[in-house]
Formats: sequence, C-alpha cells, structure tokens
Amino acid sequence: MFAKKSILITGGTGSFGIAFTRELLSRYPDVRRVVIFSRDELKQYEMAQEFPNTEWPQIRFFIGDVRDKERLQRALQGIDTVVHAAALKQVPAAEYNPFECIKTNVLGAQNLIEACLDTEVENVVALSTDKAAAPINLYGATKLCSDKLFVSANNIKGRKQIKFSVVRYGNVMGSRGSVIPFFLKQRSQGTLTITDPQMTRFNISLTEGVDMVFWSLENACGGEVFVPKIPSYRITDVAEAIAPGMQTDVVGIRPGEKLHEEMITESDSLNTADLGRYFAILPAGQGMSLLDYCAKQGGAPVELGFKYDSGGNTDFLSVAEIRQLIIDHVDSDFTV
Repeated sequence: MFAKKSILITGGTGSFGIAFTRELLSRYPDVRRVVIFSRDELKQYEMAQEFPNTEWPQIRFFIGDVRDKERLQRALQGIDTVVHAAALKQVPAAEYNPFECIKTNVLGAQNLIEACLDTEVENVVALSTDKAAAPINLYGATKLCSDKLFVSANNIKGRKQIKFSVVRYGNVMGSRGSVIPFFLKQRSQGTLTITDPQMTRFNISLTEGVDMVFWSLENACGGEVFVPKIPSYRITDVAEAIAPGMQTDVVGIRPGEKLHEEMITESDSLNTADLGRYFAILPAGQGMSLLDYCAKQGGAPVELGFKYDSGGNTDFLSVAEIRQLIIDHVDSDFTV
C-alpha cells in the first residue's frame, strides 16, 4: 500500500511517530518519502540519529507547527498519506492553558484538514484518545471536537479522492506521563501514590497502536472512529505488579479525571459496528447506513445500549500479565 508513496506524520518526533516510522520502514523499505513534521528541532535532531540519512535518504525532517496552515501546505506538497499525531495532551496543562490547547488540537486540526483538501493527499488518519468520549476535561473536549472535524471533512471533499478517519485508543503502556513509569520511579521512595483504589484504565502497547493505524489506513472507508478491543487494568493491580506489598498513599482523583475511562458511549451504540478486532463508530446521518457498512466490511451492529468503558470491560490484565508487559514494552530489566 505504501510502496512508492509519500507519507507525512504530524508530531512525528513523539513516541508514536518514532515507532510508526520504524515500522513503516521495516514493512515498506521502498516508501518514496517520509516527512516528519514537528516543531521541536532538538527532537528532530535526536530522531535523525536513529534514522541516518545515509541509510534512510527518504526521510525528511520538516520544522513546523499545525497552527501554521501555510507551513502545512508547503509540507504536504506531493504527500499521499497523512498520520496526524500532533497534539497537546497533558490534562493539567490543558486546564491551566485552555486556549493554547484549543489552538493546537482544534484549530490545528482544521488547518490540517484544509491543507490536505488544498493538496493531493488521499488518506488521512487522526489519532484520538479515550478522553474524547463523554469528555469531562478540556483536553478530551478538544479531541472530541477534533474527531468531529476530521469525520465531517468527508462531507466537504467534493470530487477529491480523499478519506478522513480517526483512531481512538486508551493509555499507551509506558508512555511519558503514564502511571507505570511514575510507579517505577516512586517505588524507590517506599510509597506509591494512588488517586483512587477503584480506578481502572484501558491498556494498549505502542506496537498495537501502530498496528491499528496501519490497519485503519488500509481499511477505512472514511468517516469512521475506530476503537480497538483491548484489556483494562486496575490501578491497584499495577501497584502490586510493580511493588508488591508496598504502602500506598490515596490522594483522590485529580480535576478532569474519571474513575473509569470510556471509548464508546451508550449513545454511540446506534452507529457502532463490531468488526472483530475493532469497533467502528460511524457518523450519524452521514455516509452509508450502519447495515450497509457492516455488509461491506464484514461486521455486525452492536447491541442497542452497548457501551465500552474500562470498568465494565470483560478483559482485565492480571498482576502477572502486567509484569510481563512491563518487561516486554517498558523496561526489559524490570524485576520485583
């Protein structure tokens, strides 16, 4: 699919962008061009050390910000596929600097959509978050707005051969700011800080997230919000996996946090298809009907009233499974 094609990744120097680039070059060494679009020159320099020009001459590092539409238009010249990973993601920072988050996550999304429509881009997948489902914090609200913009962009493409879709998944294991690196650091201090003992979260590895984006690029019709079927974990089980028997300090849920994260709300069930490995939320009243979509994609409508949240999930990681995942995806030298 990507042989002799050109791909641009916004926020390409982040953990996802690096992993996606690595996998892209592994699967498609004959890809024509890979453009890493980001605003941090240091991160671009550091990424270039992993992907030297002598070995991968098709990689281009393009300094720019999704807030700058003209720069996006320049970067998108000759691009076939876009993966949109750029975002401001820290919940407390978004609460304290709300319009900065809006500028990047909402206005930046619209800039990218318009720039793609003004060029010859054929396929766009935007990364979202479980916090965009029934959001209670500004970050989640901006990502829900971004999701709506990308989905609705399919209505204004005219005769252009372009598809916009969204991938929504939960916490990436071991990502910066997530609980596992936090607990690994805290255990040397003798006490783990827990917000609420009942808290649960979805869990996905970076590899699984990358695989899902590849799958979406290959299978999307346009307009879907794809959601993976992934396990949940209990915060207390993560604590036990990392530091068994260690004292915990319960500090309470922070502003903007949920006890359980959602990815598909009950209201979404009317427009959701079960595709086996993934769910697809279709835009209400737009495009093909749910039944037609299921017939085309080989899926089935979910039951009326279905919802998908980390607390009601039927698949939970055990303490032993969490430990093995930490070794596999976070710290190969991890021991208890």
